[in-house]
Formats: sequence, C-alpha cells, structure tokens
Amino acid sequence: METRFRMVTVVAAATCLSLPAAAQMKHAPQTSKGFQQIVALAGNWEGQTPDGKAVGLSYQVVSNGTAVLERLSMQGEGEMVTLYTSDGQRVAVTHYCSSGNQPQMSTGPTTGDAKELSFDFVRATNLASPEDGHMHHLTLTLEDKAHIGQAWTWMDHGKAHVATFKFTRKA
Repeated sequence: METRFRMVTVVAAATCLSLPAAAQMKHAPQTSKGFQQIVALAGNWEGQTPDGKAVGLSYQVVSNGTAVLERLSMQGEGEMVTLYTSDGQRVAVTHYCSSGNQPQMSTGPTTGDAKELSFDFVRATNLASPEDGHMHHLTLTLEDKAHIGQAWTWMDHGKAHVATFKFTRKA
C-alpha cells in the first residue's frame, strides 16, 4: 500500500511539473514591434562616455522571451541593470540605478520599426521625493544592426542632465 501511494505521488508530481512547460509552449509571448527591436540587440556592445571612459553594454533575452536584461558598466563605476518588457504596444523599462532607486519608464505605442524609442518617466520605487535625483528619460537610438545610441536624462531638483553614449556591437 505504501509503495502504491509513493508511485501515485511521483506520477502526480511529474504531471504538475510538466504542465507549466507545456503551457508555455502553447502560448507564445505577445510582444510589440518596439520590443522585438530590443530583442534583436542581444549580445555585447562597447562604447565610451563623452569624456572618453570605456562603457560596456550587454543585452540578454530572458524569461521565455518576455524580457530583455541590459547591463551597463562604466570604467571605475558600478554596474547598472535595466529590464525591458513589452506592455501591449508599448515598451516598458525598469532601471535599477546605482543611486538606489528604480525608475519605471514607457514608450508610446510602437507598431512599426522605429529608429528611436523614447521612454518617459512613469513612476519610481525607492524614491523619497520626486525632487530627488533619478533617471527621468531614456532615448534609445537604433542606427543600424551594429550601432546604437543611448541618451539618459538624470533629473535632480528640477534640473536635467543628459549623458549620451554611442555603442558598437562586438564581433
């Protein structure tokens, strides 16, 4: 009797574990055209700041193709991570900033190929006051398959500071 109970338990567990994988295969993720363009950035990139510091950038498609993880590291500074996701016809980002807050930004609807994706501030977590320093805007310029640009706008007490980067895809 005990052996039979164990066998039923093992079969039930195996069935439950296989269901999520089967469900994922039946339901392909719905993504916007803008998000698909970000997926195409997967790989490693190199660039520099306007003052000549080396900057590394990588994009990795994660979570069954429903998110893209960006890692940005500057010479002499810590790494920052940004997560891109599709939100209907929009693309949403959450930027995990080295300043300790997490701004969330979104594009407008993207239905065709775009040369530029503009992300506007929606809200932030761990931001004590809207006046405190935080990333407020991101412009991602898609020049061609081997060249992209980023312009990050830092907002602090009503003053905007823009940092621009140019990247080339690593071979």
